[in-house]
Amino acid sequence: MTEQTPATGIPDLLYSEAENDLRQAVRSLFSERCHPADVIARTETAQTYDAALWQALAGELGCAGLLVPDALGGAGASYREAAVVAEEAGRSVAPVPYLGSAVVATAALLSALSASASPSDAEQDRKLLAALAAGTVTAALAVPFETGPGSELPATVRVVGALPGDMSGAPRLTGTAPRVADALPADVLLVPADGVPYGLYAVDATAFGVTRTPVVSLDATRQLCDLTFDATPARRIAGGDAATAAVFAALAAGTAMLAAEQLGLAEQCVAMTVAYAKERRQFARQIGSFQAIKHRLADLWVSVAQARAAARYAAACLAAGDPDAAVATSMAKAYCGDVAVKAAEECVQLHGGIGFTWEHPAHLYLKRAKSGSIAFGTPDRHRAAIGRLVGLPGLPGPEETA
Repeated sequence: MTEQTPATGIPDLLYSEAENDLRQAVRSLFSERCHPADVIARTETAQTYDAALWQALAGELGCAGLLVPDALGGAGASYREAAVVAEEAGRSVAPVPYLGSAVVATAALLSALSASASPSDAEQDRKLLAALAAGTVTAALAVPFETGPGSELPATVRVVGALPGDMSGAPRLTGTAPRVADALPADVLLVPADGVPYGLYAVDATAFGVTRTPVVSLDATRQLCDLTFDATPARRIAGGDAATAAVFAALAAGTAMLAAEQLGLAEQCVAMTVAYAKERRQFARQIGSFQAIKHRLADLWVSVAQARAAARYAAACLAAGDPDAAVATSMAKAYCGDVAVKAAEECVQLHGGIGFTWEHPAHLYLKRAKSGSIAFGTPDRHRAAIGRLVGLPGLPGPEETA
């Protein structure tokens, strides 16, 4: 539950003791098992995701089940706690599918479960959520990574008739879903598909007709892939308005948690650059003593502090179900996206020649920052969305762009 100040009812944006304890546990894990040199080396292999690290984060620490209720085997926490883990994942540029599975796919399933009218379907959804919470199953939402909340959903997958001789009666899907994040290590794919009515379907990633093709991605620590379905058997999770609501809930959750990830990334870039500025010497002086460097780092620190407020407010609004959540989420994504890219650029430039080398981790942060700024809608698109949501003159209202 979101903590609020007793006098005003405004969400308390400070980290609670439980959140700080969670941060320490996650940071300790990443410090031990997510060294920058190892991450760089992994990007040069076919297995860009670290399955062992994900199992430790998801299963041992229980971070995969933060959003899952206690009754389903999860931690029963909120988006505030999930945001803390996202910050640490950004700080370490961790190659794990936390965002795609523990946030986006989980949020879609939770929304679909709340609207489910079928006891049998609800039971299967509960079992899937329990498996996700335990870290034994990983899932991904099959929509392009750049799709933001409120965007028109691409109609690239459709429901088709059963194959000749198929007695199962299971729906089958045909089509493509390009540029999907965290789908390569996924066991289950949640696929929005056109049909009568529109629906959200669960597909076994190893099922007949599923093809996963890795895409050359800017951020190799979160590699995208193209999904192809050819008469693939599926199970419907939700249909009609419930399916649309589930997809939009997932995209909103992903947007807010990605903003938190970008905050952690920006904080680490500032910390790395300040540490280097204290060590590197030119003209018999530490470069951090030069006024121009001081001003650049001070400006960056202020921007990161502002980004922290925006990201924390978005997480708090989602946790409380606040009606301001849509505005807060777009505000956080727009601001944190720009700050993360700026922080990563400054990190590369102020490290001088070493910052441009492959061996130094600065390029990992720049690539993750730039990729994240495009994901779930660019900063410009979110600024336009804010204008519509708050009714700025000259822009269509939210009811006109739904």
